[in-house]
Amino acid sequence: MAELGARVRAWRARRGMTRKQLAADSGLSERFLADVEAGKGNVSINSLEAAARALNITILELLQDAPRPALARVHGLLAQLDDAQLDQAYTTLAASFGGADLEGREKRIALIGLRGAGKSTLGAQLAAQRGVSFVELDREIEREAGTSMNEILLLHGQAGYRRYERRALLRIAEDHADGVVVTTGGSIVSERETFDLLQSRFYCVWLKANPEEHMSRVVAQGDLRPFHSTRDEDDHFAHGSMGEAMEDIRRILASREALYARADAVVDTAARSVKQSFKDLERAVPPIAVRAQAAETPRRSAAERPLKETR
Repeated sequence: MAELGARVRAWRARRGMTRKQLAADSGLSERFLADVEAGKGNVSINSLEAAARALNITILELLQDAPRPALARVHGLLAQLDDAQLDQAYTTLAASFGGADLEGREKRIALIGLRGAGKSTLGAQLAAQRGVSFVELDREIEREAGTSMNEILLLHGQAGYRRYERRALLRIAEDHADGVVVTTGGSIVSERETFDLLQSRFYCVWLKANPEEHMSRVVAQGDLRPFHSTRDEDDHFAHGSMGEAMEDIRRILASREALYARADAVVDTAARSVKQSFKDLERAVPPIAVRAQAAETPRRSAAERPLKETR
């Protein structure tokens, strides 16, 4: 409270405003402002917003330390950009100043996309072909937490789940500097900090399909978890109509399309066999020398089977 009061006084001085003027412009009483500046006031979000607006600053500027002048200039420039331009700016800055291991990054492949796109099937084949480990991020999150997905959510909520997810990604990148193929959950792109971390350490490929194929593949496997629920194993499509489930898929794909499109490459698995999609995926990822102990090429019959997706 004392620090907040000092910031109000400093901003008021910077603006050349008396306490009486700030009271008039904000609609707050002088006595209340005097208590705030003395570190004694019981401040609400609404009163802070009113004071910040009268000082012609944002409430965040009132609550946080003043940025360095150079940082403020960069922030002012970035504030003028749209989302696509911000993504481009982030990529440029990360490449120049982020210290990302670009060579190692291209050895680590992450498959993103909605459930039913073929991540597990194609990911396992790609790992075998490249002679590297195949890792399912969900299993690594459970390993990091020492418990199941349901327990993680029950004990720690979504915020806790995302913390374990980021820790698991960092560990995978560190443990597999020479290469790995990772499958991720469909919602990972919705968490900007986590997706930024993924992109900084993994070469991301969006496995894309149309809503009808997503639906038909997961139903064929008996995986009836709702697409709108990240980790709710107890709810099923049976609780609602298949039409509602299809609308869910269309809505989610539409809302995430721009995020998935940030991937380094896109492979469309719609109306493609596993063999065809795998060839497309091979062409989409950076080349790597195949190790001598790489697994044998999958049998032809396996390649022709429908795509299987477990995550």
